[in-house]
Amino acid sequence: MDAAKLRALRMRSHRLSAPAAAVAEAAWHMLATQAQEFWGGRWALAVRTRGEPSIRDVDAAFDRGEIVRSWTMRGTIHAIPGRDLAWVLSVTGERQRRQAAAVHRREGIDDAEIVRAERAVRAALRGGDRLARKELFAVLDAAGAATAGQRGYHLLVQLSLRGVVCQGPVVPRTGGPTREQYIVLAEEWIQDAATPADPLAEFFVRFIASHGPAGVRDFAWWAGLPLGLSRDAADAASDRLRIVENEPEPLYVAAAPPPRRSPAVPDVLALPPFEEYYLSYADRTAACAPEFLASIGPSKNGVVRPIIVAHGEAVGVWSHSLAVGRHTDEPLLELFTPDAATPAEVAAALDRYRRFVTA
Repeated sequence: MDAAKLRALRMRSHRLSAPAAAVAEAAWHMLATQAQEFWGGRWALAVRTRGEPSIRDVDAAFDRGEIVRSWTMRGTIHAIPGRDLAWVLSVTGERQRRQAAAVHRREGIDDAEIVRAERAVRAALRGGDRLARKELFAVLDAAGAATAGQRGYHLLVQLSLRGVVCQGPVVPRTGGPTREQYIVLAEEWIQDAATPADPLAEFFVRFIASHGPAGVRDFAWWAGLPLGLSRDAADAASDRLRIVENEPEPLYVAAAPPPRRSPAVPDVLALPPFEEYYLSYADRTAACAPEFLASIGPSKNGVVRPIIVAHGEAVGVWSHSLAVGRHTDEPLLELFTPDAATPAEVAAALDRYRRFVTA
């Protein structure tokens, strides 16, 4: 399949050229949207939604419990529909816990301490209470589960991987968009947990529907699962998929036709850091020329920069601050190929983001 066709199909699958009707629908379609940068994860959902929703609209979906954030796979935090969190963790949670073992040994975190932390957090949050991260760490410290240095973070990740807590409603912030969410008991906050008959097959189907055409190696990287298990997932899901390319390995799309491209969507988009359209594949050269990959990332410290995409191809990077009083500043821009998009197209893409973040 030539690169232009692959990009066009993936843009539709990602809902970048065929936006969803609502923020919650975009989140459901994507299943898990990278959200290490909370603002970036929210923009990723907004740019996939019709009608230019604001950051307040996305925050309202978190406040209603339609979307939560948690460490769903690869030790990475994602925005995910609340109803899908438990079954995704049933596939990925144990593997993530094993991968954290070396860090736990270094930090002196053992099973007894995690159990003690869970007991304290359940008592503090039971009955619908919610705590900001600092408040939660105070609860852990009082229970004898020290949070100094990075220990608090690692304890929070473990409680999240066990499905005890998730990050739900947003914490209000004066003078700019919030950067934080309240931590809540997952079993109380999420009222409509889904239970697919075959979670592994469902995982593969949902990945292909939102990222296809894609293959088993792409899924293995995205989900953080072994290649053999990923092949099992593809086999189990085969009746819900189509193969559109066989060489060098099969590329799958969903059996149902992808959403139609919307003529209202511009050809040039400003996309967030850790963008799923760029990052989710074993080979990223369909979305970006090889000579520019290092400029986007992942860098040595794991950062993946926000990108400008023209006709599905990354043609530049941009940056923006959410510091109090600075979220209204102009984003900073660096184009790799200045002739790939007109100044007016790039300005319109960045203006759309500014409307989102300043509404």
